[in-house]
Amino acid sequence: MSSSGRTVRALLVGSAAGLLVTGCASFPDPPAPSSWSAQVQLTPQAGPEPELPGEVAPGPGGNQQPGQTQTSVPPPQGCKDFDPAVVGTCLNPVSGVALMDVNQSTGAVTALATERTTGRLVQVTKDVEPVVISTLEVDASSDGGLTGLTLSPTYAEDRLIYVYLTTAADNRVVRLTPGDTPKPILTGIPKGATGNRGALAHDGEGALLVATGDAGNPAAAADPNSLAGKVLRIDGSGAPARGNPTEGSRVLTGGLRSPGGLCVAADGSTTWVTDAGASGDLLHRVVPGEPLGTPAWTWSERPGVGGCASLSDVVWVATSTLPGSLSIPVNPDGSFSGKPEQQPAEEAEFGLLGPLVALDDRTALVGTVNKQGNGEPVSSDDRVAIVVRQGGGQNSKD
Repeated sequence: MSSSGRTVRALLVGSAAGLLVTGCASFPDPPAPSSWSAQVQLTPQAGPEPELPGEVAPGPGGNQQPGQTQTSVPPPQGCKDFDPAVVGTCLNPVSGVALMDVNQSTGAVTALATERTTGRLVQVTKDVEPVVISTLEVDASSDGGLTGLTLSPTYAEDRLIYVYLTTAADNRVVRLTPGDTPKPILTGIPKGATGNRGALAHDGEGALLVATGDAGNPAAAADPNSLAGKVLRIDGSGAPARGNPTEGSRVLTGGLRSPGGLCVAADGSTTWVTDAGASGDLLHRVVPGEPLGTPAWTWSERPGVGGCASLSDVVWVATSTLPGSLSIPVNPDGSFSGKPEQQPAEEAEFGLLGPLVALDDRTALVGTVNKQGNGEPVSSDDRVAIVVRQGGGQNSKD
Protein backbone atom coordinates (compact mmCIF):
# COMPACT_ATOMS: atom_id res chain seq x y z
CA MET A 1 0.00 0.00 0.00
CA SER A 2 1.30 3.47 -0.83
CA SER A 3 2.05 5.96 1.95
CA SER A 4 -0.67 8.23 0.57
CA GLY A 5 -3.13 5.35 0.87
CA ARG A 6 -2.18 4.84 4.52
CA THR A 7 -2.56 8.57 5.13
CA VAL A 8 -6.07 8.68 3.71
CA ARG A 9 -7.14 5.54 5.57
CA ALA A 10 -5.98 6.95 8.90
CA LEU A 11 -7.73 10.24 8.23
CA LEU A 12 -11.08 8.82 7.22
CA VAL A 13 -11.30 6.20 9.94
CA GLY A 14 -10.24 8.80 12.53
CA SER A 15 -12.87 11.21 11.25
CA ALA A 16 -15.49 8.52 11.50
CA ALA A 17 -14.68 7.86 15.13
CA GLY A 18 -15.41 11.48 16.03
CA LEU A 19 -18.57 11.62 13.98
CA LEU A 20 -20.12 8.40 15.26
CA VAL A 21 -19.51 8.75 18.96
CA THR A 22 -22.29 11.23 19.73
CA GLY A 23 -25.20 13.13 18.23
CA CYS A 24 -28.92 12.66 18.77
CA ALA A 25 -30.09 13.80 15.34
CA SER A 26 -29.40 11.61 12.33
CA PHE A 27 -29.72 11.71 8.57
CA PRO A 28 -32.26 9.56 6.77
CA ASP A 29 -30.90 6.09 6.15
CA PRO A 30 -29.93 5.83 2.47
CA PRO A 31 -31.43 3.00 0.42
CA ALA A 32 -29.28 -0.11 0.40
CA PRO A 33 -27.08 -0.76 -2.64
CA SER A 34 -28.32 -3.42 -5.00
CA SER A 35 -25.30 -5.57 -4.12
CA TRP A 36 -26.03 -5.56 -0.39
CA SER A 37 -24.98 -8.61 1.59
CA ALA A 38 -24.97 -9.53 5.26
CA GLN A 39 -22.25 -7.86 7.28
CA VAL A 40 -19.26 -10.01 8.08
CA GLN A 41 -18.26 -9.98 11.73
CA LEU A 42 -14.69 -8.73 12.03
CA THR A 43 -12.34 -8.00 14.87
CA PRO A 44 -11.33 -4.33 15.36
CA GLN A 45 -7.81 -5.16 14.16
CA ALA A 46 -9.17 -6.62 10.92
CA GLY A 47 -11.81 -3.95 10.36
CA PRO A 48 -12.42 -2.76 6.78
CA GLU A 49 -10.99 0.43 5.40
CA PRO A 50 -12.34 2.75 2.71
CA GLU A 51 -11.49 2.02 -0.91
CA LEU A 52 -9.20 4.77 -2.13
CA PRO A 53 -7.37 6.05 -5.20
CA GLY A 54 -4.65 3.61 -6.23
CA GLU A 55 -6.40 0.63 -4.60
CA VAL A 56 -8.97 -0.01 -7.27
CA ALA A 57 -11.64 -2.66 -7.00
CA PRO A 58 -12.25 -4.59 -10.25
CA GLY A 59 -15.04 -3.75 -12.62
CA PRO A 60 -17.65 -6.25 -13.77
CA GLY A 61 -16.06 -9.66 -14.23
CA GLY A 62 -12.79 -8.58 -12.62
CA ASN A 63 -10.62 -11.00 -10.64
CA GLN A 64 -8.31 -8.72 -8.70
CA GLN A 65 -6.26 -10.60 -6.12
CA PRO A 66 -5.45 -9.32 -2.61
CA GLY A 67 -2.61 -6.82 -2.74
CA GLN A 68 -2.92 -6.33 -6.50
CA THR A 69 -3.17 -2.76 -7.77
CA GLN A 70 -5.31 -2.19 -10.84
CA THR A 71 -3.84 0.37 -13.24
CA SER A 72 -7.02 1.26 -15.13
CA VAL A 73 -10.64 1.83 -14.22
CA PRO A 74 -13.55 0.83 -16.47
CA PRO A 75 -15.55 3.78 -17.81
CA PRO A 76 -18.77 4.67 -15.98
CA GLN A 77 -21.95 2.84 -16.94
CA GLY A 78 -24.78 5.30 -16.42
CA CYS A 79 -24.59 6.49 -12.80
CA LYS A 80 -22.38 3.55 -11.83
CA ASP A 81 -18.78 4.75 -11.49
CA PHE A 82 -16.10 2.10 -10.92
CA ASP A 83 -13.45 4.53 -9.69
CA PRO A 84 -13.12 3.83 -5.93
CA ALA A 85 -12.32 7.50 -5.34
CA VAL A 86 -15.83 8.50 -6.43
CA VAL A 87 -18.31 8.98 -3.58
CA GLY A 88 -21.40 10.36 -5.36
CA THR A 89 -22.61 10.42 -8.96
CA CYS A 90 -25.24 11.87 -11.31
CA LEU A 91 -25.56 15.21 -9.54
CA ASN A 92 -26.03 18.67 -10.95
CA PRO A 93 -22.88 20.84 -10.87
CA VAL A 94 -21.59 20.66 -7.30
CA SER A 95 -21.02 23.90 -5.39
CA GLY A 96 -20.09 22.60 -1.93
CA VAL A 97 -18.85 19.40 -0.28
CA ALA A 98 -18.31 18.21 3.30
CA LEU A 99 -17.23 14.88 4.79
CA MET A 100 -19.89 13.41 7.05
CA ASP A 101 -18.88 9.90 7.94
CA VAL A 102 -16.84 6.81 7.26
CA ASN A 103 -18.73 3.62 8.10
CA GLN A 104 -16.57 1.63 10.51
CA SER A 105 -18.12 -1.64 9.36
CA THR A 106 -18.04 -1.24 5.58
CA GLY A 107 -15.48 1.50 4.96
CA ALA A 108 -18.02 3.46 2.91
CA VAL A 109 -17.46 7.23 2.79
CA THR A 110 -20.53 9.44 3.16
CA ALA A 111 -20.48 13.12 2.26
CA LEU A 112 -22.77 16.08 1.81
CA ALA A 113 -22.97 18.05 -1.43
CA THR A 114 -24.84 21.14 -2.57
CA GLU A 115 -26.06 21.89 -6.09
CA ARG A 116 -25.90 25.55 -7.06
CA THR A 117 -28.83 25.76 -9.44
CA THR A 118 -31.32 23.33 -7.84
CA GLY A 119 -30.83 24.35 -4.19
CA ARG A 120 -30.53 20.69 -3.21
CA LEU A 121 -28.48 19.52 -0.23
CA VAL A 122 -27.82 15.82 -0.76
CA GLN A 123 -26.17 12.98 1.13
CA VAL A 124 -24.00 10.76 -1.07
CA THR A 125 -22.43 7.35 -0.51
CA LYS A 126 -20.76 5.24 -3.19
CA ASP A 127 -23.16 2.98 -5.10
CA VAL A 128 -26.14 4.37 -3.20
CA GLU A 129 -28.81 6.64 -4.65
CA PRO A 130 -28.29 10.23 -3.38
CA VAL A 131 -30.57 11.17 -0.47
CA VAL A 132 -32.03 14.69 -0.57
CA ILE A 133 -31.66 16.24 2.90
CA SER A 134 -33.20 19.58 2.00
CA THR A 135 -34.22 21.58 -1.06
CA LEU A 136 -33.80 25.31 -0.50
CA GLU A 137 -35.49 27.92 -2.67
CA VAL A 138 -32.73 29.78 -4.52
CA ASP A 139 -32.31 32.33 -7.29
CA ALA A 140 -29.60 30.95 -9.55
CA SER A 141 -30.27 33.30 -12.45
CA SER A 142 -26.79 34.85 -12.27
CA ASP A 143 -23.72 33.46 -10.47
CA GLY A 144 -25.67 32.92 -7.26
CA GLY A 145 -27.80 30.05 -6.01
CA LEU A 146 -26.67 27.59 -3.35
CA THR A 147 -22.94 28.28 -3.34
CA GLY A 148 -21.49 27.62 0.13
CA LEU A 149 -21.46 24.68 2.56
CA THR A 150 -19.71 23.85 5.82
CA LEU A 151 -20.40 21.74 8.90
CA SER A 152 -20.32 22.93 12.49
CA PRO A 153 -16.95 22.30 14.20
CA THR A 154 -18.99 20.31 16.76
CA TYR A 155 -21.05 18.53 14.12
CA ALA A 156 -20.81 15.19 15.92
CA GLU A 157 -22.82 16.65 18.80
CA ASP A 158 -25.11 19.24 17.18
CA ARG A 159 -25.49 18.05 13.55
CA LEU A 160 -25.54 21.68 12.38
CA ILE A 161 -25.02 22.47 8.70
CA TYR A 162 -24.43 25.98 7.33
CA VAL A 163 -25.12 27.03 3.73
CA TYR A 164 -24.79 30.24 1.73
CA LEU A 165 -27.50 31.00 -0.80
CA THR A 166 -29.13 33.60 -3.01
CA THR A 167 -32.85 34.29 -2.64
CA ALA A 168 -35.15 36.53 -4.65
CA ALA A 169 -34.32 39.40 -2.29
CA ASP A 170 -30.80 38.90 -0.91
CA ASN A 171 -27.86 36.63 -0.20
CA ARG A 172 -27.88 34.93 3.19
CA VAL A 173 -26.45 32.33 5.56
CA VAL A 174 -28.83 29.58 6.64
CA ARG A 175 -28.42 27.00 9.41
CA LEU A 176 -30.18 23.65 9.35
CA THR A 177 -30.29 20.18 10.82
CA PRO A 178 -31.83 17.16 9.09
CA GLY A 179 -35.61 17.09 9.41
CA ASP A 180 -35.92 20.63 10.76
CA THR A 181 -36.92 23.86 9.03
CA PRO A 182 -33.84 25.78 7.79
CA LYS A 183 -33.18 28.92 9.86
CA PRO A 184 -31.67 32.08 8.33
CA ILE A 185 -28.99 33.47 10.68
CA LEU A 186 -27.63 36.30 8.53
CA THR A 187 -29.80 38.01 5.91
CA GLY A 188 -29.62 41.23 3.92
CA ILE A 189 -26.30 40.53 2.21
CA PRO A 190 -26.64 42.61 -0.99
CA LYS A 191 -27.75 40.86 -4.17
CA GLY A 192 -27.04 42.08 -7.69
CA ALA A 193 -26.89 41.04 -11.33
CA THR A 194 -23.42 39.62 -10.61
CA GLY A 195 -21.21 39.06 -7.56
CA ASN A 196 -23.58 36.78 -5.64
CA ARG A 197 -21.23 33.86 -5.04
CA GLY A 198 -20.34 33.08 -1.44
CA ALA A 199 -18.15 30.65 0.50
CA LEU A 200 -18.06 29.37 4.09
CA ALA A 201 -15.44 27.97 6.48
CA HIS A 202 -14.69 27.87 10.21
CA ASP A 203 -11.57 29.41 11.68
CA GLY A 204 -9.30 27.97 14.35
CA GLU A 205 -11.47 29.40 17.13
CA GLY A 206 -14.72 27.96 15.78
CA ALA A 207 -16.12 31.20 14.36
CA LEU A 208 -17.94 31.02 11.02
CA LEU A 209 -16.19 32.82 8.15
CA VAL A 210 -18.40 34.06 5.32
CA ALA A 211 -16.99 35.32 2.01
CA THR A 212 -19.52 37.49 0.14
CA GLY A 213 -19.61 38.94 -3.37
CA ASP A 214 -19.89 42.63 -4.16
CA ALA A 215 -23.31 42.32 -5.89
CA GLY A 216 -21.80 44.07 -8.92
CA ASN A 217 -20.87 47.17 -6.91
CA PRO A 218 -17.11 47.51 -6.21
CA ALA A 219 -17.76 50.50 -3.96
CA ALA A 220 -19.78 48.30 -1.61
CA ALA A 221 -16.80 45.94 -1.22
CA ALA A 222 -14.76 48.90 0.09
CA ASP A 223 -17.53 50.19 2.38
CA PRO A 224 -17.03 48.92 5.97
CA ASN A 225 -20.75 49.39 6.62
CA SER A 226 -21.81 47.04 3.80
CA LEU A 227 -21.90 43.23 4.01
CA ALA A 228 -21.03 42.98 0.30
CA GLY A 229 -17.55 42.01 -0.92
CA LYS A 230 -16.34 40.99 2.53
CA VAL A 231 -14.96 38.19 4.63
CA LEU A 232 -17.28 38.23 7.63
CA ARG A 233 -16.67 36.51 10.97
CA ILE A 234 -19.80 35.54 12.91
CA ASP A 235 -20.97 33.15 15.59
CA GLY A 236 -23.49 30.36 15.10
CA SER A 237 -26.42 32.74 15.48
CA GLY A 238 -25.12 35.26 12.94
CA ALA A 239 -23.90 37.88 15.42
CA PRO A 240 -20.39 39.38 15.24
CA ALA A 241 -17.90 36.88 16.67
CA ARG A 242 -15.84 37.77 19.72
CA GLY A 243 -12.40 39.12 18.94
CA ASN A 244 -13.26 40.76 15.60
CA PRO A 245 -11.07 43.72 14.60
CA THR A 246 -13.93 46.17 15.25
CA GLU A 247 -16.14 45.30 18.20
CA GLY A 248 -19.75 44.89 17.13
CA SER A 249 -18.85 44.54 13.44
CA ARG A 250 -18.97 41.29 11.48
CA VAL A 251 -16.35 42.50 8.99
CA LEU A 252 -12.93 40.83 9.00
CA THR A 253 -11.74 42.33 5.71
CA GLY A 254 -13.14 43.69 2.45
CA GLY A 255 -12.40 43.97 -1.25
CA LEU A 256 -13.90 40.81 -2.82
CA ARG A 257 -15.78 40.63 -6.11
CA SER A 258 -17.01 37.03 -6.53
CA PRO A 259 -15.38 34.62 -4.02
CA GLY A 260 -15.02 30.96 -4.85
CA GLY A 261 -13.45 29.44 -1.73
CA LEU A 262 -12.28 30.04 1.82
CA CYS A 263 -9.66 27.90 3.52
CA VAL A 264 -7.99 27.97 6.92
CA ALA A 265 -4.73 26.24 7.87
CA ALA A 266 -5.06 23.29 10.25
CA ASP A 267 -3.43 25.30 13.04
CA GLY A 268 -5.64 28.33 12.32
CA SER A 269 -2.64 30.53 11.54
CA THR A 270 -3.46 31.40 7.94
CA THR A 271 -6.68 32.07 6.00
CA TRP A 272 -6.96 32.33 2.22
CA VAL A 273 -9.82 33.36 -0.07
CA THR A 274 -10.11 32.89 -3.84
CA ASP A 275 -11.88 35.45 -6.00
CA ALA A 276 -12.86 36.13 -9.60
CA GLY A 277 -11.41 39.63 -9.87
CA ALA A 278 -12.14 42.21 -12.55
CA SER A 279 -8.95 41.44 -14.51
CA GLY A 280 -8.10 37.91 -13.41
CA ASP A 281 -8.56 35.16 -10.87
CA LEU A 282 -7.09 35.96 -7.47
CA LEU A 283 -5.81 34.38 -4.29
CA HIS A 284 -5.76 36.62 -1.21
CA ARG A 285 -4.27 36.06 2.21
CA VAL A 286 -6.70 37.35 4.82
CA VAL A 287 -5.26 39.70 7.43
CA PRO A 288 -7.98 40.61 9.98
CA GLY A 289 -8.72 44.32 10.05
CA GLU A 290 -6.85 45.12 6.84
CA PRO A 291 -8.26 45.48 3.30
CA LEU A 292 -7.36 42.62 0.99
CA GLY A 293 -5.21 44.88 -1.18
CA THR A 294 -2.64 43.33 -3.54
CA PRO A 295 -3.41 39.65 -4.22
CA ALA A 296 -0.96 36.99 -3.14
CA TRP A 297 -1.34 35.50 -6.62
CA THR A 298 -3.09 36.54 -9.84
CA TRP A 299 -4.06 34.38 -12.82
CA SER A 300 -4.77 36.57 -15.86
CA GLU A 301 -5.71 33.44 -17.85
CA ARG A 302 -8.61 32.77 -15.45
CA PRO A 303 -8.48 29.04 -14.60
CA GLY A 304 -11.70 29.50 -12.63
CA VAL A 305 -10.43 29.36 -9.04
CA GLY A 306 -12.87 27.84 -6.56
CA GLY A 307 -12.41 25.85 -3.36
CA CYS A 308 -9.04 25.85 -1.66
CA ALA A 309 -7.00 24.14 1.05
CA SER A 310 -4.20 25.65 3.16
CA LEU A 311 -1.74 22.80 3.74
CA SER A 312 1.73 22.55 5.28
CA ASP A 313 3.63 23.11 2.05
CA VAL A 314 1.10 24.32 -0.55
CA VAL A 315 -2.08 26.24 -1.10
CA TRP A 316 -4.24 23.84 -3.14
CA VAL A 317 -6.85 25.44 -5.41
CA ALA A 318 -9.63 23.82 -7.47
CA THR A 319 -10.18 25.14 -10.99
CA SER A 320 -13.44 25.16 -12.95
CA THR A 321 -12.14 26.02 -16.44
CA LEU A 322 -8.84 24.10 -16.24
CA PRO A 323 -9.22 20.34 -15.54
CA GLY A 324 -7.98 19.32 -12.11
CA SER A 325 -6.38 21.75 -9.67
CA LEU A 326 -3.34 23.90 -8.94
CA SER A 327 -0.95 23.81 -6.00
CA ILE A 328 1.24 26.76 -5.02
CA PRO A 329 4.32 25.85 -2.94
CA VAL A 330 4.63 27.87 0.28
CA ASN A 331 7.33 28.37 2.87
CA PRO A 332 6.69 27.86 6.61
CA ASP A 333 6.18 31.64 6.98
CA GLY A 334 3.41 31.61 4.35
CA SER A 335 5.42 33.15 1.52
CA PHE A 336 5.37 31.41 -1.86
CA SER A 337 8.41 29.32 -2.81
CA GLY A 338 7.41 28.60 -6.42
CA LYS A 339 4.84 29.01 -9.16
CA PRO A 340 1.46 27.23 -9.29
CA GLU A 341 1.75 23.65 -10.51
CA GLN A 342 -1.06 21.72 -12.17
CA GLN A 343 -1.82 18.43 -10.47
CA PRO A 344 -1.18 15.22 -12.47
CA ALA A 345 -3.43 13.71 -15.12
CA GLU A 346 -4.95 11.20 -12.67
CA GLU A 347 -6.76 14.00 -10.84
CA ALA A 348 -7.60 15.85 -14.05
CA GLU A 349 -9.58 12.80 -15.18
CA PHE A 350 -12.40 14.05 -12.96
CA GLY A 351 -12.51 17.15 -15.17
CA LEU A 352 -13.52 20.57 -13.88
CA LEU A 353 -13.68 21.13 -10.14
CA GLY A 354 -15.67 23.60 -8.05
CA PRO A 355 -15.44 22.96 -4.30
CA LEU A 356 -12.34 21.49 -2.64
CA VAL A 357 -12.10 20.76 1.10
CA ALA A 358 -8.97 19.37 2.77
CA LEU A 359 -9.32 16.09 4.62
CA ASP A 360 -5.68 16.02 5.71
CA ASP A 361 -2.34 17.28 4.41
CA ARG A 362 -2.48 15.10 1.29
CA THR A 363 -6.13 14.50 0.45
CA ALA A 364 -9.25 16.48 -0.35
CA LEU A 365 -12.93 16.00 -1.03
CA VAL A 366 -13.94 17.64 -4.31
CA GLY A 367 -17.04 18.24 -6.40
CA THR A 368 -17.11 18.46 -10.18
CA VAL A 369 -18.82 21.03 -12.40
CA ASN A 370 -18.50 19.30 -15.77
CA LYS A 371 -22.17 19.86 -16.62
CA GLN A 372 -22.05 23.63 -16.15
CA GLY A 373 -21.44 24.30 -19.85
CA ASN A 374 -17.70 24.19 -20.58
CA GLY A 375 -16.85 20.70 -19.35
CA GLU A 376 -16.93 17.28 -21.01
CA PRO A 377 -19.21 15.28 -18.71
CA VAL A 378 -19.26 11.50 -18.55
CA SER A 379 -22.40 9.53 -17.78
CA SER A 380 -21.80 9.61 -14.00
CA ASP A 381 -21.21 13.37 -13.76
CA ASP A 382 -21.40 15.48 -11.84
CA ARG A 383 -19.52 13.71 -9.05
CA VAL A 384 -18.12 13.95 -5.51
CA ALA A 385 -14.73 12.30 -5.13
CA ILE A 386 -11.62 11.98 -2.97
CA VAL A 387 -8.36 13.11 -4.57
CA VAL A 388 -4.79 12.54 -3.37
CA ARG A 389 -2.25 15.30 -3.92
CA GLN A 390 0.99 14.11 -5.48
CA GLY A 391 4.22 14.97 -3.68
CA GLY A 392 4.95 17.01 -0.55
CA GLY A 393 3.01 17.13 2.67
CA GLN A 394 4.07 16.50 6.23
CA ASN A 395 2.86 12.90 6.00
CA SER A 396 4.49 12.13 2.67
CA LYS A 397 7.23 9.59 2.25
CA ASP A 398 6.83 9.20 -1.52
